[in-house]
Amino acid sequence: MSKSNRRSCRRLLLLITLVLGIVCFKPVSAYAMDFNDIGISDDSSDENRTIINEPGTAETADDLRELNVSNNLSITYRDGEGNVSGTLRILITLTLVALAPTLLVMMTSFTRIIIVMHFVRTALGTQSAPPNIVLVGLSLFLTFFIMSPTINQINETALQPFEAGEITQQEFFDSALKPLREFMYGQTQAKDVRMFLDIEGIETVATVDDIPTRVLIPSFMVSELRTAFIIGFLLYIPFIIIDMVTASTLMSMGMMMLPPTTISMPFKILLFVLADGWNLVIGNVVKTFY
Repeated sequence: MSKSNRRSCRRLLLLITLVLGIVCFKPVSAYAMDFNDIGISDDSSDENRTIINEPGTAETADDLRELNVSNNLSITYRDGEGNVSGTLRILITLTLVALAPTLLVMMTSFTRIIIVMHFVRTALGTQSAPPNIVLVGLSLFLTFFIMSPTINQINETALQPFEAGEITQQEFFDSALKPLREFMYGQTQAKDVRMFLDIEGIETVATVDDIPTRVLIPSFMVSELRTAFIIGFLLYIPFIIIDMVTASTLMSMGMMMLPPTTISMPFKILLFVLADGWNLVIGNVVKTFY
């Protein structure tokens, strides 16, 4: 590159640098905003401040109400009795809906019914008939049928008074839990309650109301499992007899390579239908709760 070209490039670079310097280092005052033009006063006097009191100056509840609530998160109560607002009630309701499957399994008759239904299907030898969705649906409706007196009692003694504002939130929970406790205790064996009381370290209880709910719920579930397995064992006995008779007949005929279950399953289904098995099983399972 010749000397003249180099000089031209240097001059061009100096010109660009000068222009950038003027743009970048332009006085900030040229872009300063005039607060008076947009209706905002820059006066920092106490008359124009949005903060009513200095932070940390509140001593009573009335002082807190006078603070600038726009900078605070507040929970609105319907009255002075501790009842939550509609928004929080919706949040609590959604939480209960999320926990509903767990509560349904732990505190109702659903556990015993669904286990007995599965025992019936296994004893018949049918792998997927009736399907799981049918068994679960039948168990749910039977659970609602059995629990309907308890649900009605909860509605009359807890839900309706709470909606009418006659009882507080704590009274609502206590009133709603009492019918469930009565149902669970009626189906719970004393030895299961005693086991969990010993684990908890509680020596004696004077009345049923003194048994903690955290002790009653697992005791109820253990009792339900025991009762369901006893019913399942009794259901298996006639079907085992059919399997034994079928196996003995096949062996006497020299047909040892033929699986006995293949032959016995139609006979078990026939016996179940002729004896009106679903009526007997469902009817007697429901009667165990009364």
